[in-house]
Amino acid sequence: MKKIVFSILALGLSLSLFAQNGVGGLSASDLNKIKSSYEKKSTNKALGKIVANNDIRKLAINPTNKINVNGEFSNRVPNKGITDQKQSGRCWMFSGFNVLRNKMIQEYNLGAFELSQNYLFFYDQLEKSNLFLSLIIKHKNEPLTSKDNEWLLKNALSDGGTFCGVIDLVTKYGVVPSSVVPETYNSNNTSRIDDLITLKLKEDALELRSMKGNVENRKIEMLAEIYKMLVMAYGEPITEFTYTLKDKDGKIIANNEKFTPKSFYDKFIGIDLVNSYVMLMNDPSREYYKLYEIENDRHTMDGHNWLYINLPADDIKTCAINSIKDSTLMYFSCDVGKFYDGEAGTLDLNNYDYQTLFDVKFSMDKKQRIQTFASGSSHAMTLVAVDIDPVTNKPTKWMVENSWGPNAGYQGHLIMTDEWFDEYMFRLVVDKKYVPQNILDILKQKPTMLPPWDPMFMDE
Repeated sequence: MKKIVFSILALGLSLSLFAQNGVGGLSASDLNKIKSSYEKKSTNKALGKIVANNDIRKLAINPTNKINVNGEFSNRVPNKGITDQKQSGRCWMFSGFNVLRNKMIQEYNLGAFELSQNYLFFYDQLEKSNLFLSLIIKHKNEPLTSKDNEWLLKNALSDGGTFCGVIDLVTKYGVVPSSVVPETYNSNNTSRIDDLITLKLKEDALELRSMKGNVENRKIEMLAEIYKMLVMAYGEPITEFTYTLKDKDGKIIANNEKFTPKSFYDKFIGIDLVNSYVMLMNDPSREYYKLYEIENDRHTMDGHNWLYINLPADDIKTCAINSIKDSTLMYFSCDVGKFYDGEAGTLDLNNYDYQTLFDVKFSMDKKQRIQTFASGSSHAMTLVAVDIDPVTNKPTKWMVENSWGPNAGYQGHLIMTDEWFDEYMFRLVVDKKYVPQNILDILKQKPTMLPPWDPMFMDE
């Protein structure tokens, strides 16, 4: 026994010595080499003082870069009324609703009509809470440190999402006008109530894991508490309402009619969301022309996992152009923070020259940025326009309707170069009628199942 203890102590001592003096540690000699390489350039110290005391983006901005921001596009879908998600992560719902409300605006000649995000977001949070607790029950006999349980507990609840959530939630709960269920302070500022519900859900998860036998009744009791918190934050969702709808000229379309949220959707929008749309992805880290599904990554327990076709960017552009030419908006998601000039409202690879500023080369391509978690979809917007060069017949720039209010960017929009589109566009949801049949046939494949913790599938 003493011999074993001595061996363990000796092993611990050797590991400690390796950690302090082993390969990989920075020695005094290493530090001298690093320091001398910096001091060789006399301009480094002067430039360092400038960088230390200024906004790096302002120093790196390229003043000679002049993307056309006049809003002139060869093909543009008419759109009205810029929305504002305020301090919330509901861009996915705003973008999805922009697609749906625009169909209604065009068909009924409406003004800046808006659907209530608050109404449907209530159910989104309740459904996600049920999804979380249901999956906790499913994996309750696995170690708390299992990959599934670790992912669940790290992602118990969020205000982010995708168009898949719009499809399942609208199909199940319908929609209402924003004037019927307006925003509350907490729907515009979701972080505090989201944190509190998340904390409660994690506490509930531990209790469910410790229980024996049928735990479904206890889960419903837990959801009743979540429901109460949601009502206090967002208001209790309505089940029916009376509404008068007028067009932009004051002509009455519906006069004091009684609706349920589902009957309102059926009468004024009525799209079969489950079967009408397809999600297209540009992920060069995976094989193209394949169907993929993300396990357990959905908004409702009885809903649909993410399902998408992975395509080269040029194929996605073809579908996008078909849709825009037919005056149909699309759900669009991208890595919006990259090379974003908020004052001009542009997304352009030439907006900032960090390489010259630091004399450091940044050379990863899109595939490598995905693989290293350096880039991924961070924000959803609505694709509204493309400018096509009449000579080459190729797109040169695109425009999206954003949900950061009318004063953000270019009149509430962002304009991106086609080169930026290639590098930082990730997902586009398109009506199937604008997608070539050979691409739609990919939906017949058995999808490759991907885990929800994959680098590409964080919520928008």
